[in-house]
Amino acid sequence: MDGDPDRPDEDLPLTPEETLRLIERQSAEATRRLTGDPLLYYWPWGLAWFAGFGALFLHYGLSGEPYAPISMAVALAVLFGAMAVAMTFTIWVSVRSGTHIRGGSQERGMMYGLCWSVGFIGVGLICSRFGRPDWLQPQEIGLLWASVSLLLVGVLFMAGAAVFREWPMFFIGVAVSVLNLIGTAAGAGWHALLVSVLGGGGFLATGVVLRRRGERG
Repeated sequence: MDGDPDRPDEDLPLTPEETLRLIERQSAEATRRLTGDPLLYYWPWGLAWFAGFGALFLHYGLSGEPYAPISMAVALAVLFGAMAVAMTFTIWVSVRSGTHIRGGSQERGMMYGLCWSVGFIGVGLICSRFGRPDWLQPQEIGLLWASVSLLLVGVLFMAGAAVFREWPMFFIGVAVSVLNLIGTAAGAGWHALLVSVLGGGGFLATGVVLRRRGERG
């Protein structure tokens, strides 16, 4: 057991209060090492959503007229590029954190990760089938892809919260689902704006809150 820096004489026995503080500090440190820094998980996706869906919002506008000379191809390139960077970074952080985890937790994490992969393969197949230019307008095609993708994200966050017993994760899933429903009803421009500002901003704020809570713990 590490010594308490507040006690100059390491040979003296710890009082019950000092022992409790030491256990709390070491528990918090162990949790950070096992689960990782929340900023490293939430900020990449917050920035990706803010930039990517922000580019889509500037392309769509709220009244059907773009707010900036950004083509759909450029907006999608920003979105997919930012998400690819966020995903690569998340995988790297998860692999580093996963080296400390064995047994049931590792298996749950692996199965949960496969759920994301299988789910988005399904999203791609379904949206490719029904998002045809002869059936839907370009904005409606974009909204179809975005809304179905975020539906899956919200559900998987809530399911992951049940698996890992993480209430913040559950609330994020609920918030994403609500934003997705409101944005889908309002239209492509509103959907992109809500996901960019409230979705991306929510991830950034969540990372900060969880980081501070972990430091206090």
